[in-house]
Amino acid sequence: MTVRRGPTVRRRRLASELRRLRERSEMTIEEVGERLAWSAAKVSRIETARVGIAAADLTRMLDLYGLDPDKRAGLQSLARTARTRGWWDAYAESLPSDYATYIQLESDASFIRGYSGMIMHGLLQTEGYAREITRSGLMGLASPVETERRVEVRMTRQNLLLREENPLRFWSVIDEAALTRRVGSAAVMREQYAKLLEFADRDNVTIQVLPAVNGAHPATAGSFAIVEFREPYDPDVVYVETMTSSLYVESDAEVYQYSLAFDHLRAMALGPDESKELIAGLIKEVG
Repeated sequence: MTVRRGPTVRRRRLASELRRLRERSEMTIEEVGERLAWSAAKVSRIETARVGIAAADLTRMLDLYGLDPDKRAGLQSLARTARTRGWWDAYAESLPSDYATYIQLESDASFIRGYSGMIMHGLLQTEGYAREITRSGLMGLASPVETERRVEVRMTRQNLLLREENPLRFWSVIDEAALTRRVGSAAVMREQYAKLLEFADRDNVTIQVLPAVNGAHPATAGSFAIVEFREPYDPDVVYVETMTSSLYVESDAEVYQYSLAFDHLRAMALGPDESKELIAGLIKEVG
């Protein structure tokens, strides 16, 4: 699939909420189809996000589920924007569909909490650091042009943190191993450390360092990001990236487990001020 998968993230979130509303109403897919004079297959396709839903059909479903009028605006807005194209569509040929899906989630988020175990989170990377990481990750299988386009995408994503109106709130726990791993030249690392300190001074960004001496912790399995949205109908999503694909965790119980793990991580990590002191010290130490 191409990057156009991105806008279907909103459709997936709408579908998830419609499924929750049906289950709360204790109705089966067949019962909904019968009440609305639809086929059960149509209801199933809507709930699995295989198809979109017309405004009139959405109204009928919400009427059937008895959703209060004052709670409908968000879902109706989500339905209207389900096919909206994002800035990332311009990079369709350079982005894996899983990555494009995450960018869509990230662009709609109000708060992201994440743990970075091996490298800096993409939202915190400098251009030089991002270029080195991208080259290494692609293992020489991509052209220089594609590498640069991916770096450009990563830099564009940072506008979420820097915009003046409603900037994204971001809380990053960075493993000391990610900080001390040399990526590129000493100059690249000095620039990256300085960038972290710039971000750490922003009101919407919190950075903590998890010292290696603190030993085992709940995220030894790897990095993750918990994505929260502004609207109450939007459930949190956990994003876990692997070498060849990405995993989206949406089960309430599993999302809670990741949230609990993050709470343990931030409790084990240095405080924000201590973390800034450590990062400032690394600028002096890097050769």
